Amino acid sequence: MSWYIVAAALAIQLLTHILMPFNLRFSRLHGIIALPGERRIHEDEIPEAGGLSFGLPIILMQLIFAVVFRHTEMGRLFFELGTVGVLALTFGLLDDRFESRARHKFVWQIALGVIMYVIGYRVLFLTNPLGSHFILGWLSFPVTVLWYVIVINAINFIDGLDGLASGIAAIVSIVLLVVGIREQNFLVISLSAFLLSGTLAFLYYNFHPAKIFLGETGTQFIALNIAAISTAGAAQFKGITSMTMMIPLVALGIPLLDVLLAVFRRIRLGNIFTADKLHIHHTMLAFGLSQRTISIIVYFITLLFGLIAIGFSFTDKKVLFTLLMTLLALIVIIAYILMRRERDK
Repeated sequence: MSWYIVAAALAIQLLTHILMPFNLRFSRLHGIIALPGERRIHEDEIPEAGGLSFGLPIILMQLIFAVVFRHTEMGRLFFELGTVGVLALTFGLLDDRFESRARHKFVWQIALGVIMYVIGYRVLFLTNPLGSHFILGWLSFPVTVLWYVIVINAINFIDGLDGLASGIAAIVSIVLLVVGIREQNFLVISLSAFLLSGTLAFLYYNFHPAKIFLGETGTQFIALNIAAISTAGAAQFKGITSMTMMIPLVALGIPLLDVLLAVFRRIRLGNIFTADKLHIHHTMLAFGLSQRTISIIVYFITLLFGLIAIGFSFTDKKVLFTLLMTLLALIVIIAYILMRRERDK
């Protein structure tokens, strides 16, 4: 089985590089371009919809695996995730071209969460680091939908610098891959390896100075797959003790923290759908750090969170939970101080 995964991952890597020139031409031809503006950092016109380059190969491999494992539950899950992935790419592409309103995006995100719940990628348990897991029961539906909405917005919000979101996605994929290997969960291993291969190939073109951006096409596809992988452990009823919400929550610490701060900030301003330039990476830019430096710092912190997440599978959860809460508290305090200083300037 491992050779199937390795071969598929290599194929995704190769196809992403092959598709990139076509993606660049496609974006320019159809006007899918990120123009410089008040809310954007770049000063040149950059093609968007970069998610097509790795999204299409990943979907292809998911559908191939669906055929290979047809007549099994796992084959069904591969097929249905690939199908929903096509929907996510399509909507993201339309949004990159026509720039949908935030409210319309929110409705679509909820719809994606509902669809994922229906096909079986559900949050069935919540990890309790201090004891046994919580079985959600009927709460599984709203928690699942909320989970997909949160992850989509987390990846979307953090996608403000060259290579930031794609690099974070690659690191999170590594974390999920390691945990999947530990739990011998073939579905988790496959999906994590596919996403890791695609995002690493794309990062070559997306790291500063970026030749192409993820766009909504890429951020929605990445978020859909990360959220799906984090619920796929329960789908096979293996690794329930580790493939629950705690690991992806920890690994996505920086993007999720950015979402939390943005929600509180926008509630205070009176409109949760109002965009701004006060995200964590914007504040770091205001202090004079370069895009490369910010990306590397955030990569390192994400890797640190990822190692803590992996640790939940190996050792005493209480000790790691205490360490995690301490680290999160320090980051929140630092982020608050930096943002307040920047606002007072």
